[in-house]
Amino acid sequence: MSVQRSTVIFAWLLLLPAVLYVTVIVAYPLVDTFILSFTDASLKKTTNWVGWINYEKIFNSTFAEVIIRTFVWTFFSVSIKMIIGVFGASMLNSAVPGRALFRVLTMPPWIVPMAIGIFMWGWMYNGQFGMISGLLQRFGFADSPVAFLAQGSTAFWATIITDVWIGVPLVTLYMLAAMQSIPQDLYEAAWTDGAGRFYRFRRITLPLLIPSLITMSMLSLIATFNSFDIIWILTRGGPSGETTTMIIDTYHTAIGSKKYGEGAARAVLICIFLSIFCLAYFRVTSRLSSGDNR
Repeated sequence: MSVQRSTVIFAWLLLLPAVLYVTVIVAYPLVDTFILSFTDASLKKTTNWVGWINYEKIFNSTFAEVIIRTFVWTFFSVSIKMIIGVFGASMLNSAVPGRALFRVLTMPPWIVPMAIGIFMWGWMYNGQFGMISGLLQRFGFADSPVAFLAQGSTAFWATIITDVWIGVPLVTLYMLAAMQSIPQDLYEAAWTDGAGRFYRFRRITLPLLIPSLITMSMLSLIATFNSFDIIWILTRGGPSGETTTMIIDTYHTAIGSKKYGEGAARAVLICIFLSIFCLAYFRVTSRLSSGDNR
């Protein structure tokens, strides 16, 4: 056996565990879900091939509202996380007293198990004995208990605030690391020329943070779009479906109503959206790594 051939075989042997993992854990469930989406699979014993009917039901129902709500929920959640994360990273990167303590205090939302943190927010949102409702009444902003999770408009924003609380620490630490990688010589030269703090941030920090901002925004977008735990624990998609996103609707259809075929069609649609986001992310990161800023 030639050296070149043995090298190729050895390389494939090294890749074999990863190939098996992707095939068994990722590829097979995706293919099986795609096939299932063309059937009327449910709890009944027989399963029939129905073609595109499950997809037609999606676009003929209120699922369009669910799609729009998912994009709105994702947009506001990611935007607020990025704004707070950049502002927090700027504060933590400044020479302020107690900076080390502030850096430690940014970690609890990320360290605390997600379910526990969400349950904590659920208690605070409670209208009868929740802390937020109590403070609003105490300071005269509300005349009666405010049940945030019982009203559509407030429940929608309550889930966004909870998601922001959980996601901000990661964004903050990521942006802080990006800021600390910026050469200090640039700031010193600008300070010598009389540039103010805001000017230095606008002309030095922000332009050099653009690659990190794009990367973090795309990663947060993918994670937030597919978020399930926060909405499910707080509202289960209610009240009256006002917090139902695509992933929640898919769960209600496939698991709650036992309509596995229709649920699989919804899951395929989610996978398509996430694949588009991932392709956009890889395209952006490849351009950034190659130095193409167009």
